[in-house]
Amino acid sequence: MEFTDAQIAEMLQQYVLPFFRISALFMVMPIIGTKIVPSRVRLLAAFFITLLAVPMLPKMPVLPLLSLQLAVAIVQEITIGIAIGFLFQLVFQVFVLAGQFIALKLGMGFASMNDPASGVSVTSLSQFYLMMVTLMFIGVNGHLILVELVVNSFQTLVPGATLFSAEKLWQMANLGGWLFAAALVMSLPVFASSMLVNIAFGVMSRSAPQLNIFAVGFPFTLLCGLLMIWLGLTTFLADFEQVSATGFGFVHEILEAR
Repeated sequence: MEFTDAQIAEMLQQYVLPFFRISALFMVMPIIGTKIVPSRVRLLAAFFITLLAVPMLPKMPVLPLLSLQLAVAIVQEITIGIAIGFLFQLVFQVFVLAGQFIALKLGMGFASMNDPASGVSVTSLSQFYLMMVTLMFIGVNGHLILVELVVNSFQTLVPGATLFSAEKLWQMANLGGWLFAAALVMSLPVFASSMLVNIAFGVMSRSAPQLNIFAVGFPFTLLCGLLMIWLGLTTFLADFEQVSATGFGFVHEILEAR
């Protein structure tokens, strides 16, 4: 059997372009894209998913091998995969940032530890929230939903022909505001209780100046904050459902998924 250069290029590009988009997603998506999972494992998983997904995808455009057009198409595929993973990374960072807000408000910022997933130092409360979100995300098969989204994205974002418009890029940039707003809403109960405790101690310091507010106020404020954190765990699942649904909605909207 003899194959021409055009036939070889066509067969390769049916797998090469989807592989770059899927592997880029696996490099930045939550859980799988962390430093805990080796890069070789991520690439191997992307390779097998590409083999399974390509027969269900529309025919890929055939571009000349070793050409500028193919290089641009590969860059586009990598950009799309990174964008999908980045958009859902924001969902996890909402809870990390909320833990940072609460910890700094209660004076727990000194209790920090290294996050093995990202390699940066975060507060222990943020790490606790991140662990719970990770378990919930795996429990609802969120990683499989992301893989399904990236496979379906080939129907709306054709490789080598389309990329994000300026409106979509601006919309992704505005998600930073949503990140801070959602984290602030989650931490507002602790903020309100801490403010009430500080007001109460301010009144006490005026009525009883001999009382050592610094010796009594800090541990009492910390205990009240821990109590509010414990009470807030009752609504943590609802917060996760709301934030994750918003995150998936953003991904659907950016990808123009059906």
